[in-house]
Amino acid sequence: MEKGKSTAIRLGYESRHKREETSQLGKLPPQAVDLEEAVLGALMLEKNPLNDVIDILKPESFYKESHREIYKAIQELFQATEPVDILTVTSHLRKSGKLEMVGGPYYITQLTNKVSSAANIEYHSRIIVEQSIKRELIRIASEIQKEAYEDTTDVFNLLDKMENSLFQVSETNIRKEYVDMKSVMSQAIEEIEARKDHQDGLTGVASGFTSLDRVTSGWQKSDLVIIAARPGMGKTAFVVSAIRNAAVDHGHACAIFSLEMSSVQLVNRLISSEAEIESDKIRKGNLAEHEWVQLVNKTASLTNSPIFIDDTPALSILELRAKCRRLKQQHDIQLVVIDYLQLMSGDTSKGGSGGNREQEIASISRSLKNLAKELEVPVIALSQLSRAVETRGGDKRPQLSDLRESGSIEQDADMVMFLYRPEYYGITQDDNNMPTSNMGEVIIAKNRHGSLDTVQLKFIGKYTKFADMDPNLGSATYGSTFGSGTADQFDAGGSGGVVTFKSKVNGDEENKLPPQDNDVPF
Repeated sequence: MEKGKSTAIRLGYESRHKREETSQLGKLPPQAVDLEEAVLGALMLEKNPLNDVIDILKPESFYKESHREIYKAIQELFQATEPVDILTVTSHLRKSGKLEMVGGPYYITQLTNKVSSAANIEYHSRIIVEQSIKRELIRIASEIQKEAYEDTTDVFNLLDKMENSLFQVSETNIRKEYVDMKSVMSQAIEEIEARKDHQDGLTGVASGFTSLDRVTSGWQKSDLVIIAARPGMGKTAFVVSAIRNAAVDHGHACAIFSLEMSSVQLVNRLISSEAEIESDKIRKGNLAEHEWVQLVNKTASLTNSPIFIDDTPALSILELRAKCRRLKQQHDIQLVVIDYLQLMSGDTSKGGSGGNREQEIASISRSLKNLAKELEVPVIALSQLSRAVETRGGDKRPQLSDLRESGSIEQDADMVMFLYRPEYYGITQDDNNMPTSNMGEVIIAKNRHGSLDTVQLKFIGKYTKFADMDPNLGSATYGSTFGSGTADQFDAGGSGGVVTFKSKVNGDEENKLPPQDNDVPF
């Protein structure tokens, strides 16, 4: 008796569960089939409406498979500059063997009978796209839900996948529209008027090197800046100096993605240069009492600076984009730095790793430029140069053809700079017979917005930092108080200043890179 009762309860529960499941499965996805028919009919009736919707609608925006194929045929005819009407669309579908699949000539003719005018075609198209986005979000949510129930699923990979999927939906469907000349002119004049208040000539984020800022007017928003050099020239030292100046002296929130060095190693460089204590002493902890006082006093401003560090290794372009969007929203970052480009991985979801490395680097550089435009901040990416520099005779100054693995880096960049220290190659005098000891050069090899020039800086080896050559220039304070070095430990936790994001390196002491054993800059 008891057994029969439990069986009845179980069967009742299963029956109710099936009804609920059937109810969910029976719910139609968001759609607007009647509007799909009206839009397709209007596109085959009139020529001009296609120009209004060709950048809005995609074949996958349509719910019915037949409508996707019909719109694809219209799209292909448009791209081939062929006329679009009932006859040409029918003929194109017949040639591709898909005419009967979409319903034959009769169905295509019926579509034109469902609309009398193309007056509201753009409005109807946007509704179709909205329904398509809803369907895509439902698909993503279903996949996430399914994987979330699996015990073997890595929850952090799942979070990353969800964020990337949602970002792709946003990126694919939400496009910036054109603006008229009057609006752009007003904005341009407002910016020109605002610049007159900048007595120092800076219109972007200051680098902290006076002579360089005179040429560039600072790092400009929406620009992709490539800083390239051979190992040993001081790429990281240079860019860390620029970050410190922007954050500490000007209050700009900055993000650095360090793919090569751990966050602690990077901060140790900041400590060494800010406190002007030799990196070797910091690394060994061999500090005198007055040097400890010097370290604490001089790093106070650094500790409270709006610098955000992420040392996730092998960072993908999708992860970078998602993190930068979050940082822009939460902290209004004004500068993004990647150290360095060749250590990034491409978008594997689009077959980025299926091609050769040159294609992957090209994809990364294009994505970095798009990121700069989207966030309206300068993006600085460090890059390695090919070994051709070392094999070349003469003074071994780098040139654009030395950019490693991809010529598209040069094409996508708004500015390309090379770091060069003649002393590194045993060159003791420059062309004017001036000593090259402790001298570094910033060679501006490409500048989309201005002139090309070579700026000389002072390189201080024991702190691994760069400074202005003339200590009497406007940024003398910067030159005398800041640079970069290496050490073993630094804890900025709870200070609200230098922030380290969680990553495989940050979260696990055992996985951190070992401290540097020499003072050679990266």
